[in-house]
Amino acid sequence: MAENVKQTSIGSDIDERLAALLSNAAAVKAVASAVEGTLGPKGLNCMLVDRFGDVIITNDGSAILNRIDVSHPASRMLINAAKAQDEEVGDGTTTTAVLASALIAEGANHISRGVPVTKVIEGIGLGVTEAVKSIRAQAKAVEGKNLDDLLKKVALVSARGHEDIAELVVQAAKMVGREKLLERGFKLADAVVAQEGADNELLTGLIIDKERISRQMPDRVEDVRVLVVDDAIEPEKIEDDALATESGFARYMAYQSEFRENLKKIVELGVRFAAASKAIDDVAEEIFTDAGIIAVRRLSSKDIARIVEHTGAKPIKRTGLKKDCADLEKCLGYCAVVFEDERLKHIRIEGGKGCATATILVGASTQEVKEERERIARDAASSVQAAYIDGVVAGGGAAELSASICVQKLRQGVRGMAAYGVDCVAEALKRPMMQIVANAGFNPLEKIEDAAALQSRNGNAIGIDCDTGEPVDMISAGILDPAKVKIHAIQTAAEVAEAILRINVIIRRRTDDSKSADIHQSEK
Repeated sequence: MAENVKQTSIGSDIDERLAALLSNAAAVKAVASAVEGTLGPKGLNCMLVDRFGDVIITNDGSAILNRIDVSHPASRMLINAAKAQDEEVGDGTTTTAVLASALIAEGANHISRGVPVTKVIEGIGLGVTEAVKSIRAQAKAVEGKNLDDLLKKVALVSARGHEDIAELVVQAAKMVGREKLLERGFKLADAVVAQEGADNELLTGLIIDKERISRQMPDRVEDVRVLVVDDAIEPEKIEDDALATESGFARYMAYQSEFRENLKKIVELGVRFAAASKAIDDVAEEIFTDAGIIAVRRLSSKDIARIVEHTGAKPIKRTGLKKDCADLEKCLGYCAVVFEDERLKHIRIEGGKGCATATILVGASTQEVKEERERIARDAASSVQAAYIDGVVAGGGAAELSASICVQKLRQGVRGMAAYGVDCVAEALKRPMMQIVANAGFNPLEKIEDAAALQSRNGNAIGIDCDTGEPVDMISAGILDPAKVKIHAIQTAAEVAEAILRINVIIRRRTDDSKSADIHQSEK
């Protein structure tokens, strides 16, 4: 009798663990299904509707995943992984979601048939290592006489066929230069600005989404000395209580006098543009206006950093205004021109003496179109930069299919049940091409076998033409993807798959409120 109870308990534990796994796999699949239909040149759009009825129509995987409303914890894990992909390389979020969903589904299938979770995870690790090795081996460096052509092809694929945006992005990359693009902290996508009513334009400078603080200030200045205050431009404060006393009022008057003297130094130094991260006092506004200085306030830390980098200015705090003229002069930057575009309501800063800076201005007719074109341009910029870093591979899922074939060969040498985990990776790597083909209206099983058979004879660049359904060399067809995007997508998908497959049971956590209530009850 005791033995039967024990067996029933073990069986119940197994059922509970499997139920948790299947629940997580289903939740991940639901999220991946929301974006997989956008893959490829024939991918369709997704309509996002909020509780107020506002609508966004897009086929950008990142935009969809960032706005999708989910409650299941496994779904959130997948979305967070896709966000990490977007933050690191700026593209490939949909591929990450599709790969992760496939890995989890394949893993859950093997685990439900009795394969230990640890062995599946071990095999996934082996398969991912081989897949990354294969992608790196396929990568071709972006350099030489065909540099512009290669970059244009990468940008065009990522920009979903928008040739005007692809052209702007390539020109911006060339303007910034390879050395800057290879800097770890630099993101070309941050140079993208989209505005309603604007024309497409590439600027050798910055656009700041602000207006000058007074219409009486000049709208254009040239040969400009630049002051950057990462603080407010205002006198020191006096507490209201202190101001009511004689000594407090005397201090107030001293601060006001000192502040005016500091502003006088700024004018004498020939400053023509002043940028502050916080407020600008009315007295400063009046003096700047009389001196013909353009001033902007309440700039973001990102805008301050961009101005500093472009103009070569050294940012100071409010107390830095007390420096003598010689020291304050060392903190000034320089640019050729600063002007306000009154129609588009922004400030332009061009010809700085600091680092070469490019701004990609993308025009649009409406707010909805503006947001979509900005997303497209940012994706294209990220892809071009990633291509510089790790080279390019065949697009259209061809690189992943080639990696899958390599993983299948590895499987033959793997002993034990870890081989099932290797199988998970081999199958998952087929999913991007299968989904692209399915979105184009063809039979994915048939077409992927055709491509795989030809890859074994004609090289690893064979994919499927989404117009004709026929196998084609993706590189010759100009369908190129950055190797870095592929590598990071595979690694990120494997990380989230391992995390979800390791979940043994789902338990509802007690909230902080209930915990406090329990403590309060025990004290009674």
